[in-house]
Amino acid sequence: MSDDPITARLLRQAMPVFTTLASCLLVLAIAAALYLGRDIFVPVTLAILLSFVLVPAVRLLRRLRVPRALAVMLVVGAAFGALLGIALLIANETAQLAADLPRYQVTMREKIASLKEATAGSGTLTRVIDMAQDIGAQLQPEMTDPAAEAAKAGSLDRPLHVQIAAAKAGLLGTLSAVATPILHPLATTGLILIFTIFILLQREDLRNRAIRLAGSGDLRRTTAAIDDAVGRLSRFFLAQLCLNVAFGLVIGVGLWWIGVPNPILFGVLAAIMRFVPYIGAAISALLPLVVAAAVDPGWTMVIATAALFLVVEPIAGHVVEPLLYGHSTGLSPIAVILAATLWAFLWGPIGLVLATPITVCLVVLGRHIERLWFLDVILGDQPALSPPEIFYQRMLAGDPAEAIDQGELFLKARALVTYYDEVVLAGLLMAQEDLARGSLDRERQDEVGASLRTVVTRLGTRPARLTKTGRAKSGRAKTGNRETSAAVAAVGPDRQVAAIVRSPADLAPGWRGPRPVLCVSSRGPFDEAATLMLSQILGQHGLAAQVISMAALRQGERPAVTEGIAMVCFSYLEPISLSQIRLNVRQARQAIPGVKVMVGFWRERDPATLERLRRTISADVLVTSLNGALDAALRFSERRAEVIDVPAPAGPLLAGAPVPA
Repeated sequence: MSDDPITARLLRQAMPVFTTLASCLLVLAIAAALYLGRDIFVPVTLAILLSFVLVPAVRLLRRLRVPRALAVMLVVGAAFGALLGIALLIANETAQLAADLPRYQVTMREKIASLKEATAGSGTLTRVIDMAQDIGAQLQPEMTDPAAEAAKAGSLDRPLHVQIAAAKAGLLGTLSAVATPILHPLATTGLILIFTIFILLQREDLRNRAIRLAGSGDLRRTTAAIDDAVGRLSRFFLAQLCLNVAFGLVIGVGLWWIGVPNPILFGVLAAIMRFVPYIGAAISALLPLVVAAAVDPGWTMVIATAALFLVVEPIAGHVVEPLLYGHSTGLSPIAVILAATLWAFLWGPIGLVLATPITVCLVVLGRHIERLWFLDVILGDQPALSPPEIFYQRMLAGDPAEAIDQGELFLKARALVTYYDEVVLAGLLMAQEDLARGSLDRERQDEVGASLRTVVTRLGTRPARLTKTGRAKSGRAKTGNRETSAAVAAVGPDRQVAAIVRSPADLAPGWRGPRPVLCVSSRGPFDEAATLMLSQILGQHGLAAQVISMAALRQGERPAVTEGIAMVCFSYLEPISLSQIRLNVRQARQAIPGVKVMVGFWRERDPATLERLRRTISADVLVTSLNGALDAALRFSERRAEVIDVPAPAGPLLAGAPVPA
C-alpha cells in the first residue's frame, strides 16, 4: 500500500491533520496529568521556584568557604523559618480580626441605614442595600434560649419536631476528620522542604541532565543558554520577591498610620496577592476597605485606604518594577491572563499565585532551547514578526494607516532614510520575491502598490529630524509600542550622513538647478515606491529630485524639468539583465553630456561582486541602500569637489570609486 502513489499522496495530505490531532491529545494529556497529580506537582513547582530565590544566598555562603550541605541547610532553614513565622503571624492576626468584628456591627448598621436614607429615591441601590442586610441577617446565628423554647412548645398544644441525626463517628473517624486538615498542609510543606534541599544540593547534576535533554551537540552554547536562563530567572524572582515584600511593608505602615486595625495582616496579604498579575493588588485592597468602613463612623478612613492603594500600586508597577527587572516580565498581557486562568483551573488559588513565575520559566526555556521555540512565540512579549515582515503584512492586508502610525513612531527615534532602508525597502524585497514566485496576482499587486505609495507619500512629508548639533536624533527617544521599539533597537543608530542637509551655497555649480537629480524607476510594479523613496530622501537633504518611469521615457515622455540635471539615478528592485542596464546608462550619458549616473540595486551583495557589476554596467557609482545613495549624491554635489571622488564607506552600501565621465 505504501508503494501506491495515490495512497502516499493522501497520507501526505492527511499528515497535518494527524499532527494537529496528536498535538491536541498531547496537550490534553499534560493538562490531565497536571490536574490529577497536583498534590505532587505543586510542591515540586514551589520547590523549584524557591530554589531560584535561594541560589544567590547559597552561592554567597559558598564564597565564604561554607560547605555546600551546611550552606544549603542554613539557607533553607532560614527561609522556612521565615515562612513559618509569616504563617503564624497571619493566623494570629486573622483570629484577632475575627474576634474584633462583632464590635463593628453597630457602625456598619448605621452606615447602611444612612446609605439607605441617602438613596431612598433610587430603587436599585435600595434593593442592593436590603439584600446586603438580608445576607448579614442570615449569616448571623440566631441566639435562642432552649428553656424558653421548651416552655413555649409545652404551652402550645403542638407536636414536637423530631430531628433524626446521624450516629456519632467512631474514634478513627473523629481522628481522621481532625487530622486531615492539619496533616495535608504539613505533608505539602514537608515535600517542598525536601525537594528544595535536594534541588540545591544537586544543582549541577540537574543542570547536566537539562543540557543532555536540550541537546549536547553544542555544549558551549547549551551551557551558556542554561546558565543565562537560570541567572535571569533567579534575578527576576528575587527582584519580584523584594518588590512585593516592600509593597506589603508600605501598605502595612500606611494602614497603621491611617488607623485601620490589623495592618500587619493586610500588609502580608498585599505582598502575597501581588504575585497575582493585574488583579492581585486590587483584591488585596478589598478587605482593608471593608474593615475601614466598619471601624470609622465616617468615610475618611475608607477614602484614605483607597488612596493608599491607588498611589502605591502604580508607583510599584510603573516606576520601581521597570528599574528592577525591565519594563515587563517578558510576557504578553494576553499570555498572563490566559496563564492565570489555566493554572487557577488546574491548581486552584495556589495556581493563580504561581501563574506568572511558571509562565516566565516557560518563556525563558522557549528562548534558549530550540525545540521549545513555540513557547516564546505564544507566550513572549517580543514581536512574532520582524519589522519588515510586519510592514509587508500590513501592505498585503491593505492597511496603510497602521504602517503610517508605526512609521511616525519610528521616526521619533530614527531618520527617515534609516526607516526606508531597514523596514520599507526590506518589505519591498519580500513583495518582489512573492511576485517572482507567482504568489501575487495582478489585483493584489495593484493593492500592495497603492498601499506602498500611500505610506511613502505620507511619511515623505515629514522633515528631517535633527538635533541642535546637526546630528540625527539618537535611538533613546521613546516609541509608542513594543513592535516599533523592537524595530528601533534592531536597526541600530543612524549613519552620520543622515544628518547632512545641503544648502544652495554648499552645492557645486552644476548642482544648483531646480531639479538636479532625475530618478528613473524600472518596470517592476514595486520599483515606483523605491524610486519615490530615493527622490524624497535626496530632496530632504537639499538635492531636489524628480521621478519618471522607464516605460514613460520609452514612450517619448520627457522629465518635467530638463535643464540642470546633474545626476541620473536608475532604480532596480527586480532582477534585470546587465546588458539592458548598460544600455540605459549609455543612453543617459548620450542624452545629458557630463551627467553622473548612479545605479541602485536594492539588495545586499558582496562588495567584490558590486565592483564587478559597476565596471560591467559602466556606472559612476553602484549602491544597494538608500543610505549609500544619499552618501554618494552628497559627495558628488560638494561645492569644493573639483574632481569627483566617492570613496566606498564601510559595508556593502557603496562599491568602488567612480569612473571619470
